[in-house]
Amino acid sequence: MNQDYLNSLETKELTLAYEGVPIVRNLNLTIPQGKITVFVGANGCGKSTLLRGLARLLKPKRGAVYLNGKIISQLSSKTVAKKLGMLPQRPKSPEGLTVRDLVAMGRYPYQNWVQQWSIEDEKKVEEALAITAMSELANKALDNLSGGQGQRAWIAMILAQDTEILLLDEPTTFLDLAHQIELLDLLYELNQDQGKTIVMVLHDLNLACRYADYIVAIQQGKVYATGNPEQVMTEEMVREVFGLECRIICDPLANTPMCIPIGRKVKLKTFNNS
Repeated sequence: MNQDYLNSLETKELTLAYEGVPIVRNLNLTIPQGKITVFVGANGCGKSTLLRGLARLLKPKRGAVYLNGKIISQLSSKTVAKKLGMLPQRPKSPEGLTVRDLVAMGRYPYQNWVQQWSIEDEKKVEEALAITAMSELANKALDNLSGGQGQRAWIAMILAQDTEILLLDEPTTFLDLAHQIELLDLLYELNQDQGKTIVMVLHDLNLACRYADYIVAIQQGKVYATGNPEQVMTEEMVREVFGLECRIICDPLANTPMCIPIGRKVKLKTFNNS
């Protein structure tokens, strides 16, 4: 295989629709390999739809998604599952499943009627539990985990899947701030230590700037801007994409752009003090 296409993911003229209504339109996008990419945009702009399209969970109405230079819809499910792992919003599991049971499900792509559970499978499960700090909770039921522990268990599952590309749809939703940082730090370490290509949807623009190498701002199903946080996170982008006035300053700790929103209260206070 051409090395340029190894672990590559891109779209060409991609249109995705729900019930015949286009959500993502004629999109051309290349995901940087070995980097953390974050999709940002207003609710309903197409971020999650695009992620589902990249994961082959949504059939294109037009155009295609390419994985390693090949049209992803023409690849077998197991071939895709060995290259790309997907964590959807609010994933659900069968009742009574333990953490270890869930993580073991990540080895499904490597099972067939000839190749049953192996020493390699066991090794990958144990490694995934250790990386996510879930080893001590391996025999605990998923229903009894906290929100942060539950998210780590699901990430352990896609780590056991042993793919080079990870897609995560709003992985920090419903987590408190401490668990959000814990989870994003884990993903950052996976990227730095193992070279994983990570693509995720985040709502918090400041966390997106802190953790992303590459940001894709989406407006009404189209790419408004792409690039590093300094290139994308501008007052004009926030105004056009989110309909919000703001000021962009430098994060004093991370040295990345920080968005300070301007709401009616701030405007009134500024006006009254002038």
